Amino acid sequence: MLFFALGILAFVLFFLYEFYSVYKKPRIFSLFFAAGFVLLLSATVGLTVISVIQLDKITIRLILSGAVALVFLALLVYTLFFALPFSDTYVSSSGARVCRTGFYALCRHPGVLWFGGFYFFIWLALGGTLPLLMFAAYTSLNIAYSTFQDLWSFGLCFEDYADYKKSVPFLIPNARSIRACFLIFRRR
Repeated sequence: MLFFALGILAFVLFFLYEFYSVYKKPRIFSLFFAAGFVLLLSATVGLTVISVIQLDKITIRLILSGAVALVFLALLVYTLFFALPFSDTYVSSSGARVCRTGFYALCRHPGVLWFGGFYFFIWLALGGTLPLLMFAAYTSLNIAYSTFQDLWSFGLCFEDYADYKKSVPFLIPNARSIRACFLIFRRR
């Protein structure tokens, strides 16, 4: 259960980072996000290894669900670290602006979809209590974290976030946002 608790602690650090980043408080808080990432990664690897050790055989379900989990992980990494135009989002002198292209046209927090999909397919691949706890707890905490960002911090950090909220759904894509997301990908 130590690994599971590390994952919970990761989200505590994410929330603290989000809260203090808005106010530009002491620099130590900027390390909270990185520390949370390391804790969540450690928890996930640890719990997954424990679950794999408990398996008695490799099945088609394990292989296929594990492969789909890796696809969701790749989507998550791409969305959070490569899909955002860095200069427009973080460096713009006129104030930070929201990215409205690609997966960020699909919904305001597409990483939550990929994150939940990753943990769901880990659970489907491995079965058992530990992967189910990871999926349920970490996905719920990620939804809470994204809700906090959506209702409070992003409105303070991005000058056009209120307008973005009017045109793009929160978590569940709709027909219009799906069309907008994939039309943008086709134009590239």
